[in-house]
Amino acid sequence: MKILVADDHELIREALRHVLKELDDGVTVLEAGNGESACRLVNENVDLDLLLLDLNLPGTSGFATLAELRRDHAALPVVILSAQEDATTMRAALDGGAMGFIPKSANNAVMLSALRLVLSGGRYVPPELLNATAGSALSDAPVSAPKTPAELGLTERQLDVLALLAQGKSNKQICRDLGLAEATVKIHVTAILRTLKVASRAQAIVAINRLGLVFGTPPPPPVKR
Repeated sequence: MKILVADDHELIREALRHVLKELDDGVTVLEAGNGESACRLVNENVDLDLLLLDLNLPGTSGFATLAELRRDHAALPVVILSAQEDATTMRAALDGGAMGFIPKSANNAVMLSALRLVLSGGRYVPPELLNATAGSALSDAPVSAPKTPAELGLTERQLDVLALLAQGKSNKQICRDLGLAEATVKIHVTAILRTLKVASRAQAIVAINRLGLVFGTPPPPPVKR
């Protein structure tokens, strides 16, 4: 796996190198301090899997860099990582072709979950934008929606998975916490998304908040003897 990080702050790039190692032990992280360097490295590395792009780059804006990459490298997933966390900026980035927008205030677990989603072919929309988007399907949910997880009709194990999903944990983290196989967790997550009538984990978190769901502590994984 090869990922390019484009950010003008060396400390942020260094921190991201450590976080990205959690995606895969063999991940290679390339770095660029401005938009020109980012585009040059993209041209030189046709095997890139992902670009993490800051919007505030010296010399040219992140939006201009994003537009150039969408034109010349449409197949490369670009995820915006920015301190600008207003809905207008998020929406403009996603409308401009970004496959995800991660606020810099997000914790490592949320960031890794979002990147895994994009790397698997999905699109990450932050809950902050989903909450701010008027007229979304979730905003039309009936007032009489269930208020407890059990009323959703999920199994006890699916409720355990949902509780951890609400914390922003990845499938692998859920596997470890519950002692389940990854394939089993994926089946549970699919059932949860279908029940909540959403298409992504981010939308599921918004739905959880809207429904006011409160979870207990999931049981510990079974002890292997």
